[in-house]
Amino acid sequence: MPTSEISVQHQSQKTSSIETPSAKSGHGMFDYDQGGFYCEMFGQAGQEAHHTQKIIQRLKSMDITELMKRHEEAEKELYNLGITFTVYSENEAIDRILPFDVVPRILSAKEWQHIETGSIQRVTALNLFLKDIYHDQKILKDGIIPKDLILGHENFRPEMMHVHVPKDCYVHIAGIDIVRGDDGHFMVLEDNARCPSGVSYVVENRQMMMRAFSDLLEDIHVAPVDSYGPRLQDALVHIAPKEVKKPQVVLLSPGTFNSAYFEHIFLAREMGIPLVEGQDLIVENDHVFMRTTAGLAPVHSIYRRISDEFLDPTVFNKDSVLGVPGLMQAYAKGNVALANAVGTGVADDKAVYAYMPRIIKYYLDQDPILSNVETHICREPEGLQYTLDHLEDLVVKPVGEAGGYGIVIGPRASQDELADMRAKLLDDPANYISQPMIRLSVCPTLIDGHVEPRHVDLRPFVITAEKSWVLPGGLSRVALRKGSLVVNSSQGGGSKDTWVLKED
Repeated sequence: MPTSEISVQHQSQKTSSIETPSAKSGHGMFDYDQGGFYCEMFGQAGQEAHHTQKIIQRLKSMDITELMKRHEEAEKELYNLGITFTVYSENEAIDRILPFDVVPRILSAKEWQHIETGSIQRVTALNLFLKDIYHDQKILKDGIIPKDLILGHENFRPEMMHVHVPKDCYVHIAGIDIVRGDDGHFMVLEDNARCPSGVSYVVENRQMMMRAFSDLLEDIHVAPVDSYGPRLQDALVHIAPKEVKKPQVVLLSPGTFNSAYFEHIFLAREMGIPLVEGQDLIVENDHVFMRTTAGLAPVHSIYRRISDEFLDPTVFNKDSVLGVPGLMQAYAKGNVALANAVGTGVADDKAVYAYMPRIIKYYLDQDPILSNVETHICREPEGLQYTLDHLEDLVVKPVGEAGGYGIVIGPRASQDELADMRAKLLDDPANYISQPMIRLSVCPTLIDGHVEPRHVDLRPFVITAEKSWVLPGGLSRVALRKGSLVVNSSQGGGSKDTWVLKED
């Protein structure tokens, strides 16, 4: 699962306390200190959130020992259900459950409306941008974005030039990574336009909370999340060749060794479609077929969880055994639809992200509803100079990495680490962006029998068919290690159920 990485300054000043049962006795009092950060449960210091009050009172009335017991039972059930991800090292692959925290993250109806409209605006602009760069390239000719940034991008696919994609939609499934700062405003940290993962945890977390904490949910009007599978199925049917009356949809997975394989199984089950691997498909006469016990069956739409470079060995990586020979030819001829479209990775990039406000303005003539985190583009001279001058205060990220790797957090870095990053910036400035310190919001989290603040982000999932629809809430990822900002599952992160209240 890709990460949202950002640094933050700490304050020791105590700003908000609540009475919570003690872990030691099962009774008693515990002071929850939000540490001066914006709290998703309590709001800003001195300005309590009103939409969470009923839930706060119910949590305060719970015995901490009982809370811990339910938490342990929930994690055991997640493991027994096989809800895991895979962590790879040099010598082994280890299946782990994604740690699940039982204290939910709450969003008001008003907050969600803002996130929802901002996410849809962003995906709309991304689709217009991708259609343009693979056809007329007006945005490049007008100098809004540097040509070399796009045409020289490793994920720009010349094979997609002038290829018509169904309904002019490139990004059918998007994950927009969002953070909140001290002022309570939401900001976009990253756009995920290739194969965003994590939605399975959204649905499973909700089901877990409904089983383990039905008393907490009672009379709380929370928007449901169980329609994601049917919505995704409808989107894939929507892009199938129009002459087909009953399209066959499949999910194409790299196989059991993929870190998100559980999610592939989950989504195929939720959509009621076959889960296939490359060896299960064959292309004949520029049409795609699935091998079945009854013979070959036509396939019309593919939700692919395989990267572009492994999709078709006759076009991309000739050594790939994951893809389907001839798939790109069938795709280009309109005989099969792919979600997401080939070539969307060029919009799934930290450097291109920095231009998103300009992209939105160019195609929609609107200001962004959800602003970017301030970003300095090191390929531009002024951005590089600013980064070099303020290296100790900035978070520097390589544009091609994910999962929190390659990042240097200036205030936490040693002098040797800063010197090494300075050399890398000078050697290859186009590979880096930098961002200021953001005081990332926190949420109460159960840690070793205590309720403590931990930093969180949010990934809403947007499905685009005739219109765009956003799954209410999305995935709240939590950095479980004290002081950590890295929410990635492979680096100690976990998740929370995200409740969107229907009424404030």
